[in-house]
Amino acid sequence: MRHRLVVPTLVAVVTAVVSGWAELTSYLWTDYEQANEVPFRALVHGDFATFFHAAPIEGPSLLMRAPFAFSAWLWNAGDMAIYRMTSVPGLMAAVVFAVVLWEIRHRRFPQARWGILTVLLVAGNPLLLHALDIGHPEEMVGAVLCAGAILAALSNRPWLAAVLLGLALGNKAWAVLAIGPVLLALPRRRGAVLLLSCAIGAAFVAPFLLVAHSSQSAVLSAGDTAGVFQPWQLWWPLGDHGHVIHGFFSDKPGYRAAPAWIAPVTHPLIAALVVPASIAWWWRHRGHTSSPDVLLLAAFLFLARCVLDAANNGYYHLPFLMCLLAWETLRRERPPVLTAIASGVVWVTIKQAQHWATPDVQWAIYMAWTIPVLVALGYAAFRGTYAISRSATAATSATRTPAPA
Repeated sequence: MRHRLVVPTLVAVVTAVVSGWAELTSYLWTDYEQANEVPFRALVHGDFATFFHAAPIEGPSLLMRAPFAFSAWLWNAGDMAIYRMTSVPGLMAAVVFAVVLWEIRHRRFPQARWGILTVLLVAGNPLLLHALDIGHPEEMVGAVLCAGAILAALSNRPWLAAVLLGLALGNKAWAVLAIGPVLLALPRRRGAVLLLSCAIGAAFVAPFLLVAHSSQSAVLSAGDTAGVFQPWQLWWPLGDHGHVIHGFFSDKPGYRAAPAWIAPVTHPLIAALVVPASIAWWWRHRGHTSSPDVLLLAAFLFLARCVLDAANNGYYHLPFLMCLLAWETLRRERPPVLTAIASGVVWVTIKQAQHWATPDVQWAIYMAWTIPVLVALGYAAFRGTYAISRSATAATSATRTPAPA
């Protein structure tokens, strides 16, 4: 195994290094400069009070990446080095997950080709580049932790699943959407896994709730969108055109102002989806919940989160893409074309269309493909079929049945 992992590991590492080298050139006018620079600088200089007071919504993720920030401080490096070092976990997560999926694919389908495409879709995904560019490497960390927790549960490794899920919950609040799929994939010890994962997540969130009242409001504000209103989400037509919307660099012509009621509504609505969706999936798969199709349920939930989140952005789609890629790895011998197409469509819709299309047209383009994909994912996830595909069965049989004399 060590010998056959050399090539995919080298490809993943080189791809991640090139991605980091290309994107981590500056953090001016990014979310990192706006929200993370001050707390990270305070942290590495031992000013913990300022760190907890100044931490943004993703404060627990900053705490999780603190060892990488301290590593920059050890050689007395500046803010730029801290920015780059705290982005390393996102690249490391991509490398590890890429190699894991490559190995899973090799074991299930020994004769399959295009395994390197799986590696590139993780370590070189264009949405990972977008997350690095805008200052959110923690999104890839969370995506990998959620998909990895489901894979661990499907492999009957409850404690590994609990640790990965707990770290995901500590990293970002949207990881609650993975709780249902992880518990459904587990054949046993669901209660213990839920308790342990919640305890791990709480260990990262609790300091921000206990240290200062101001940080309380920062962490709890994860429940609303803070007035951010993007064109790539369901609620866009409800916005008002009669306002001037300001961006980092200039005004945003054609943008709508968010309705007054929308900010505290969308995030609780998204979190509430996991309960009815998980119950419905369990009802349709009674007795066979440990099916790879639970990854489709996770992909459905994460894409629904993007469609329903008024603050939706390109890198929000990383959890959806990683779960879809994991499902294709387990289910299909052919190359992961669905994930490749989805990655390209998200990139074009959100990153490229803004150069030539008005915000209203961008909304129409986004809804034109996300709604059919949600319907297709819902049908595939909830239809109640749990038999392994013929290609997967044949591959498994081929690896277990000795050749005739």
